[in-house]
Formats: sequence, structure tokens, C-alpha cells
Amino acid sequence: MLANMACSLIEHKRINTTLAKAKALKLFVEPLVTKSKEDTTHNRRIAFSKLRNKYAVTELFKEVAVKVGDRPGGYTRIIKLGNRLGDNAEMAMIEFVDYNTTYNVAKTAKKKTTRRGRKKATEEVKAEVKAEVKSEAKAEAAE
Repeated sequence: MLANMACSLIEHKRINTTLAKAKALKLFVEPLVTKSKEDTTHNRRIAFSKLRNKYAVTELFKEVAVKVGDRPGGYTRIIKLGNRLGDNAEMAMIEFVDYNTTYNVAKTAKKKTTRRGRKKATEEVKAEVKAEVKSEAKAEAAE
């Protein structure tokens, strides 16, 4: 069961399950991710003996290991979701930490914009008002 859940987690980067299964899966997956940081034949065979899925092993060593290469540990995050309706079991979402864009807002560089157009617009409006006042004054003087 843990091997299938680990393959699903590696493939989809996030899965929903019960809290107990998520905690067990975390203990199962994290050593595999640590081994995937060093891409050797021996580590690949160890991962394949645990996962028994070629696609999951390939994805683990090519994509996941590259993304978490600089992280010293703690590759997964468990978020509690509440209780399931049918049997009131505690549900949780387990995901890879580096694949969530919601919590990684600090890493994405946002472009700082300054609002300078407001000053120009007010100056243009003032110039237009002055021009209207002058034209009205000329029109009144001409009458």
C-alpha cells in the first residue's frame, strides 16, 4: 500500500489520504528522496526495490531530486483537512514542499511597480483647466 501511495505522490506531487496513512507515507518517502539526491545505480535499485514502478523511480531521480537538491530534509508537508463525512476519519493532504506555489511566495520575485502616472495626470488636468480659464477670459474680453 505504501509503495502505491508513494508512486502516486511522486507522480502527482500531492495526494489526499487519512492522517495515519500520510504520516506513515512520510516515513516511507523521505529516505527515498534523500537517496535520490545522489544519482547512482545502487540508489536507483534501492528505490526500485521499494517502489516497484519504473516511471516513479525515473521521476523521483530526474525531477523531484533536482528540485529538492539543496534542502537538508523535510521534503514533504502534511496539511490536515478535517474529518471525512462517511466514517469521520481525519483526512490530510501530503505534498512535496517545493512543488506548492501557495507557500513559496517568497521565492517568486514580484515586480515592484510605482504609480507615477497620477502626478502626470494631475499636471495635465491643471494645464487643461488653465487653458480653459484663459480661453473663457479671452471670450469674455472679446464680448
